[in-house]
Amino acid sequence: MSQYQPQGYSMLPTAVKHLLIINVIAYLASLVLELNGIFLNNILGLWSLNTPKGDYNIYGFHIWQPLTYMFLHGSFDHLFFNMFALWMFGSTLENYWGTRRFVFYYLVCGIGAGLLHLLVPGVHLTVGASGAVYGLLLAFGMTFPNDRIYILIWLIAIMALTSILAATPIGAFLSNWSILIFLAIWIYSSRTGRGVVGIKAKWMVIGYAVLELFEGIFRSFDGVAHFAHLGGMLIGLLLILYWRKHPFSKI
Repeated sequence: MSQYQPQGYSMLPTAVKHLLIINVIAYLASLVLELNGIFLNNILGLWSLNTPKGDYNIYGFHIWQPLTYMFLHGSFDHLFFNMFALWMFGSTLENYWGTRRFVFYYLVCGIGAGLLHLLVPGVHLTVGASGAVYGLLLAFGMTFPNDRIYILIWLIAIMALTSILAATPIGAFLSNWSILIFLAIWIYSSRTGRGVVGIKAKWMVIGYAVLELFEGIFRSFDGVAHFAHLGGMLIGLLLILYWRKHPFSKI
């Protein structure tokens, strides 16, 4: 995807590989523990500051949650798409930055996204690597602004249809089979080249930021932490601007 592939470029660098493993293990652990009445997402997920504590299923906010929430996921498709994006953007960035800077950036974006999400009113539980992943998207767009990201038009159409028909049986069907639909479209487009459009990374980042802002304002009821996504992008932006101003920073 990126033109940056020097000698020694790894398709699965160290930090990305270990992050993938940690997230998968955490998801499997949550399933196993749930069978025994222990809800890992409730303990390690990010609760809002005004959540009442003490209830069996509601544990309330604790200091570790802005870190631990980003390694948990609510469903297999949630895990799959976040890990796919982590691999797609993270591999290039880790090769370019090095493992130390990449890990620092990833964790800071994830934690920052979680802390900013605490400002959203209401009682809510948030899990997922999306805040950190959106930080990676922002970093990719700023580091390789003219590299082309290839979009699957058919997939975009189905995602839009799923959102529009979310409350209908058709929307539920598309949502439940989202991974298989994604893989089928990806394989078809890879083999035929049909339905594939290249867009410069900088425009992709701007488009996602605008979309998340719109949905955060007008679709806050959809159960997606849109402002956590924007928070990850904002923290990433500030960190990259700092590095550009201090190019010899050790981190």
